[in-house]
Amino acid sequence: MHHGGIMRVLYLFSLFSLLLDIYAYHGVKTWVSGWKSVRRKKIALRSYLVFFTGVTILFLAGITFSTQYLTRFQEWALSLFLTFLITKLFFIIVLLLGDIVRFFWGILRRLFKPKPASGEPFFPSRRRFIAEAGILLAAVPFTGFFYAMFKGKYDYRLHEVTLYFDGLPASFDGFTITQLSDFHSGSFDNMSAVTRGIEIAKAQQSDLFVFTGDLVNNMAWEVEPYISLFSQLKAPYGQFSILGNHDYGDYARWDNPEQKAANFEKIKQNHQTLGYRLMLNENTVIRKGPDQLALIGVENWGRGFIQVGDIDKALEGVDKNAFKILLSHDPTHWEEKIRYHPTTIHLTLSGHTHGAQFGIESDKLRWSPVQGRYLDWAGLANEKDRYLYVNRGFGFLAFSGRLGIWPEITKLTLRKA
Repeated sequence: MHHGGIMRVLYLFSLFSLLLDIYAYHGVKTWVSGWKSVRRKKIALRSYLVFFTGVTILFLAGITFSTQYLTRFQEWALSLFLTFLITKLFFIIVLLLGDIVRFFWGILRRLFKPKPASGEPFFPSRRRFIAEAGILLAAVPFTGFFYAMFKGKYDYRLHEVTLYFDGLPASFDGFTITQLSDFHSGSFDNMSAVTRGIEIAKAQQSDLFVFTGDLVNNMAWEVEPYISLFSQLKAPYGQFSILGNHDYGDYARWDNPEQKAANFEKIKQNHQTLGYRLMLNENTVIRKGPDQLALIGVENWGRGFIQVGDIDKALEGVDKNAFKILLSHDPTHWEEKIRYHPTTIHLTLSGHTHGAQFGIESDKLRWSPVQGRYLDWAGLANEKDRYLYVNRGFGFLAFSGRLGIWPEITKLTLRKA
């Protein structure tokens, strides 16, 4: 969707939110109707208008006066807008159910009581306990999303995964890889919290470090305040990286193609400054003892996104019998190309989805709204001994928070079956 189309959708979304405010405001009036203090009633009603309607207006201002790139102000405006919108929806669902019952109760009462008392309303008054129930239910997303914004987005989780392969060279039995993905450096707003996450990654002391794309949101300078921190990620067998869809600058407005190209070159230079070998449709050999494995890295290839990843070019010169690990940012590349490729790639490491930064992961239930688009959106997948691991992402984008799908540091251990 082009920029103008996106703006129209956002404006319609904002109008929808303001219309919801009218309905929700009357629900709040019902809730405070039993309060004795007139002053407290006024404060409650005005607070609703200031915070809920005000956030929508703030969001409108953020998208109307948008800059070349997504700013932290716009991310926070969007995050608050979504938080208050979902809170309103929960509140309104309860009110609406109550009003539907009132409607049918009024109809039934007229049918079976044709002579109502003088002045008796056609529909019974909205019950205050319905509004109270709505407030209680709405408190759940309200509290959850605020936790997501202030705590959850830096609640780093270590995922340790052991994978067994028949064809793994003996010297690589027990070989460890730390994977990070999707820094989205331009969204960070707490250096000490980010440092805590990097310290967890460093503490794994893995043999190899890989970063699977989206170093920035759009602009090369976004990562520069974090170069001294991210460059601390070292491993005995090297640090390797690839590009993600956001690293190409496609979601920013540029004055001319040359400006965009210069930004892209600077992003590639920043990988080098970090001490990461950026792999652009190429491969390298990792040697350990008498054995070796092939590490392959492609540019971004994603369903519905930029498709410049060339797996055939990246495989040039690779021994067909070699054990192969591929770095490819978008898991749809594995879904549509890699698992069907005539050359067996034993393990693909991806990111990109963030698990939508929202969902549920437990022993009995695993859900995220992103699963409507991605077959494999987090964790491990396997088809005919071709494995895919999708990292949930280290950073965050657009919604400045995470709830249920926490930021991830992955440690993979390769074992010989």
